[in-house]
Amino acid sequence: MGLGYRIATSGAPERQGIVQRLDVGTSGVMVITKSEHAYSHLKQQFRDRTPIKTYHAVVHGRLDPSVGTIDAPLGRHPHHDFKFAVMAGGRDSITHYKTMEAFSHASLVEVHLETGRTHQIRVHMSALRHPCVGDEMYGADPTLTKKLKLTRQWLHAVDLEIEHPTSGQRISFHSEYPADLQAALDKLREVDSL
Repeated sequence: MGLGYRIATSGAPERQGIVQRLDVGTSGVMVITKSEHAYSHLKQQFRDRTPIKTYHAVVHGRLDPSVGTIDAPLGRHPHHDFKFAVMAGGRDSITHYKTMEAFSHASLVEVHLETGRTHQIRVHMSALRHPCVGDEMYGADPTLTKKLKLTRQWLHAVDLEIEHPTSGQRISFHSEYPADLQAALDKLREVDSL
């Protein structure tokens, strides 16, 4: 790695040591291991669904109900190679959400995943007709994306809790919003306060 740290060599060559990844355009906390033991142990945790993953997303509109669970299977989109869709016969996918703050045209939501499918939050929110702001691949309004000066979806992995692979102790990690997402959120708050 760039800072001279050694990482585990397990995993695909382009992502050695990376236990769980984030979608392109999603920021936040993720796990990279230094040893093969840690890699195997943490991979098993993710298979067993014991890590607690918390995301924040800004989505279009106001969710009704403001708290809920989306239990909808996901599979590869039949007509677009890089997209996923809610579809019969897809893999089980469960997303829990809670509105944290509602604005005129968008909502800040906290999201917890039971499963970790590719594009899961993005597809589930889009299926509810509340795509992540900035996520034009899944139906975001480009006008709001432009107003908020976003170049990606407003989706951030804010917290991750795992079991330490050696001590067995539960440990947690937190990631603050990056500047572009914070600026977009501030803009939404500013417009609503006028």
